[in-house]
Amino acid sequence: MAQVTLSNVDKIYSGAVKAVDDFSLEIKEGEFVALVGPSGCGKSTLLRMVAGLEDISRGTIVIGGRVVNDIPPKDRDIAMVFQNYALYPHMTVRENMAFGLKLRKFPKDEIARRVEDAARILGIGELLDRRPKALSGGQRQRVAVGRAIVRKPAVFLFDEPLSNLDAKMRVQMRVEISRLHAQLGATMIYVTHDQVEAMTMGQRIVVMKDGLIQQVDAPLTVYDQPVNRFVAGFIGTPPMNFVEGHIRREERGLVFDGGPGILLPVGRKAEGAVSAYCGKPITLGLRPEDIGSAVAEQGKDAQILATVDVVEPMGAESFIYLRTPVTTLICRVDAHRQFRVGQETLPAVYMEKAHYFDPVSGTRVG
Repeated sequence: MAQVTLSNVDKIYSGAVKAVDDFSLEIKEGEFVALVGPSGCGKSTLLRMVAGLEDISRGTIVIGGRVVNDIPPKDRDIAMVFQNYALYPHMTVRENMAFGLKLRKFPKDEIARRVEDAARILGIGELLDRRPKALSGGQRQRVAVGRAIVRKPAVFLFDEPLSNLDAKMRVQMRVEISRLHAQLGATMIYVTHDQVEAMTMGQRIVVMKDGLIQQVDAPLTVYDQPVNRFVAGFIGTPPMNFVEGHIRREERGLVFDGGPGILLPVGRKAEGAVSAYCGKPITLGLRPEDIGSAVAEQGKDAQILATVDVVEPMGAESFIYLRTPVTTLICRVDAHRQFRVGQETLPAVYMEKAHYFDPVSGTRVG
């Protein structure tokens, strides 16, 4: 395993298109870091630059204390797992896994031992003599991971490796890759557009947008303390609700006025930060689980006057779409709570967990 350090890395394509912009990050030895963001944010381009498959336009990439800017991919001591598996169809699983070692002139007994060890770790020993066409998507992805394991690289790179799998197989492979990281103690960089994958697998996650880092932190920190509106809206399922309004001072204290049906006391934790916005526009952010967990007692609790628009049963919980005169909000509640389409409701709002954002910069202010 090795530390990976990226310093002020840019990638500029013809026409002055900047895919990665001044990217700096230090990934510790043995750390699992997930890069997440929407399509086109530069995360796969960045991974390919670490692998040496893309030239960098500016900056420095260091792997294991060695600057690798001008070192070819085969000499960087990395292994990459791709989205499309990239297996040779005419070779067996055993031959696919051994191919890279054969090119490097490893002894036959060493190749055989490494292949057997990787197959045991991944539970694919019975597949070694099959060809890729005889394998399921999940089995092919295990083989692709196995081909990386046998090389014992300093760094593993994963480029959206689960996006071609069905939902059940994605969950299973998430667990297997996390288990593999714990077992090998290897440095892993994992690219995904799926924030659930990033949250469940990464020790730290890097949220990107338009080639820029938005936030780097532990998953729960990113969830609970997003630095801006983009991160707040991207991380979380269903996404955070946003309501435009303004702060005003009443006898009872500061309140958020979001228009008809939305008049909410500012949580104590945020009062100091948002007091500067009295009489000014501000954006309120509410997680779906912080709305509707109980019915408000009128006149006592923070509440929103709303009508149930859509009910989506999800098994243990339900997503309820609430229509107000000014916006639609999503809340996440226990599936046994009964809501009917068209029903008027007064859901309680847990304002101590509310977030506030500057409407111009998008920066979280409280």
